Amino acid sequence: MGWLSAGDGYEVALVEGRVAARATSGRAAGRQLKSLPRALKDHPEVDRLRRFAEWLDRHAAGCVAQVDSWMVSSLPVPTGLLARVWPDEAWQSALRDLAVVGDDPDEVGLLRGTTEDGELRLVNLDGETVRLSPRTVTLPHPVLLPDLDDIREFAAELGVVQRVEQIHRATWQRPGDLDPKATEIREFAGGSFRSRFALAARATSLGYRVSGGYATARVRDGGRTVEASVWIGEPYWEDSVETGGLTWNGPDGRAVPLHEVGPVAWSEGMRMAAALYAGRNVEKGKDA
Repeated sequence: MGWLSAGDGYEVALVEGRVAARATSGRAAGRQLKSLPRALKDHPEVDRLRRFAEWLDRHAAGCVAQVDSWMVSSLPVPTGLLARVWPDEAWQSALRDLAVVGDDPDEVGLLRGTTEDGELRLVNLDGETVRLSPRTVTLPHPVLLPDLDDIREFAAELGVVQRVEQIHRATWQRPGDLDPKATEIREFAGGSFRSRFALAARATSLGYRVSGGYATARVRDGGRTVEASVWIGEPYWEDSVETGGLTWNGPDGRAVPLHEVGPVAWSEGMRMAAALYAGRNVEKGKDA
């Protein structure tokens, strides 16, 4: 964005997401000022740029949230859609270097750009740049990625930093020796918090929904939507609380047997429970 006139002797612009000013006359002409002059605090152009910056922040957050939703659900995304949004810097930041799969689920590449013809440019695990143009692609949840360890190693060699956590997202595999009747995991139960408010606040800060006495995460897994839930205490309870067990519920509200929970729903539920438990109070002298 270019510099805009803002009264006598100044111009303003957005620089790295913040309103900056520079003088247009005098010894400092053309140089960006360290802070915004008092005379510009309430200038209409400054106010307009601030509101625009706020919109850009909301837009960037919305792009990240949408791409994260595509990734967690492993939803098919039209290739043409990715090509159309790529020129937008916010979309590009959210999408760059995500692992992408086309028609062949074993062929994985890191998204690096698009072509004028609407194809996707990927770097495959051999380090070669390839083009992909199927009708749809997926941005798979890492638990579904083939050879995840190899992908992580390759990404580390390239210095990849993903805006949407995918490749290095913590994952859990469902054990194969579960009780067929079991519906609850208590691996992360018993984490003590000074208050229910503190535990609910942690859940919210991590992006999870708080409903009644539970922190929840809704996950679409293989065409089926389930909700992972962790007990966090009765609302308005003022004393200390402990995290409860982790369960998964179907659309009808019934508990899903553990052996029927899909790989993505299992991993995301365990990820939520572990993240909540990690914020517990730990007594001095005991392991965290």
